[in-house]
Amino acid sequence: MSRVGMNPVSVPEGVSVTIADGEITANGKLGKLSYRFVEDVDVAMKDGLITVMPKSDAKHVLNMWGTTRSRIFNLVKGVDEGFSVNLEINGVGYRAAVEGKKLILQLGYSHNVDFPIPEGVTIKCAKPTEITVLGANKQQVGQVAANIRSFRKPEPYKGKGIKYVDEYILRKEGKKK
Repeated sequence: MSRVGMNPVSVPEGVSVTIADGEITANGKLGKLSYRFVEDVDVAMKDGLITVMPKSDAKHVLNMWGTTRSRIFNLVKGVDEGFSVNLEINGVGYRAAVEGKKLILQLGYSHNVDFPIPEGVTIKCAKPTEITVLGANKQQVGQVAANIRSFRKPEPYKGKGIKYVDEYILRKEGKKK
């Protein structure tokens, strides 16, 4: 049994949800998102709660039961509150700035790295060494943050590079004489 799939998803005020033809659509203050779920699960809405139930006891159906419930929860939470990922830049001369629809990164290369900000994602730089990625789609926000981090991953000797705020970099000892 899926422990995740058993829990219903509550729909907050200000979010409208429609279920039709194997697709669920959530509309809220941060936009509109939809998810096409598999035919092996039943999705129903009653009294502001969305329930997901499997149609059989096959292994792949039970696997998709919890996955579908998690995707629907992220859909509803995304259009209501949104998701954010915080990145931190460490290193002398390393900094970031948002100019229009581009994120300009100075990461110790001979040139600046220009990262175009995709639709549906907002990037803010409160300080030159802090980047916040915001958006309604959890997968898209995480992917954009991973792409930004990939320009200069943190190295283990001094910790220079772009890292997640809650990430711990395992430090290595330098060479000895």
